[in-house]
Parts: sequence; C-alpha cells; structure tokens
Amino acid sequence: MAVVMDADRIARTLTRIAHEIVERNKGVEGLALVGVRTRGVHLARRLARSLREITGDEVPTGALDITLYRDDLMRHAVGPQPLVRSTEIAFSIDNRKILLVDDVLYTGRTTRAALDALIDFGRPLAIQLVVLVDRGHRELPIKADYVGKNLPTAAEESVQVCLQETDGRDEVILQQGGAA
Repeated sequence: MAVVMDADRIARTLTRIAHEIVERNKGVEGLALVGVRTRGVHLARRLARSLREITGDEVPTGALDITLYRDDLMRHAVGPQPLVRSTEIAFSIDNRKILLVDDVLYTGRTTRAALDALIDFGRPLAIQLVVLVDRGHRELPIKADYVGKNLPTAAEESVQVCLQETDGRDEVILQQGGAA
C-alpha cells in the first residue's frame, strides 16, 4: 500500500485544476459543478471554494447519483437491491457548461453512467470532465478534460481516494489486489 497523494498534494492539485478551469473557460460565468456521489461531490465543493477564492464568483454546485444508470446494476457489488442516494441539482443545467467531477477515472463506465444521468436533467452547452486521478484501463472512449494525477496502474491494483469529509483524512492510496 503506497500513499501517492497526501493532503497537501490533493489541496495543491485542486487549486491547480481550479486555475485551469478559469483559464480554459475565460472565467466562471455560465459554469456549474456537478459531483458524482460520493467523493466527487466533496471534490466539486472544494473546487467551488477554490474558484470563488480565485474569481470572487460563486459557482453553482450539485450532486449526482448514478446508481440506476450503471451498466452493472445487477452484477458485482451493486446487487439486486441497490442503494439509491439523492441527486441534488438545484439549478438548470440547460445552456451551461457543466463540470462533471469524480475521484477516479478507470474504465469510463462510471462517467458514461453520469453523462446519461446528467442528460436527464436538461441540455447543457458542454460537459467537461474533472478527475482527481486517472488510472488508465479505459473500456470506453472517455477522456478527462482536467486531471489531478495520471497514475498508471496494473489491473490487479486499486486506487483508493480518502477524503476528510467521508474518511477522516485526505490521501490517495495505491494498493495491490482488487480493482477500484
């Protein structure tokens, strides 16, 4: 088990991503952040704070549950009784640039499910993908627009993102066995 990002590195990475977002979008007007439950929501909220510190402007932030959009709903750990959590998007996504935020990009299937779920809420002008870690092994043609860390992994390794809000600490861990 190796710690590949500590709390300071995660904080610096999110600040860098926030600056990249401002630069690429020429500010934050018309942007909104939507985090994929669970850790993507916390990362989206942290990015919103960084964007506010950089620009002085508030960026609407929401939470997206993708449980019922997963293509493995009846397989693996999800099982026949999936835990469906709430989606909280208190703003219109129509004609906005949506920054979809998740912790780890792996096969691309979670992102595909999130795109399907998001489109059910309206028609955004564009969707940009923000991930803290891209570990490779894509099964679908999906690429992040903003990446905190590219972390090449073996198939038998897993990437665990721990955040203060859910885990009591901030760190990214690479461990042997099990894919995540």
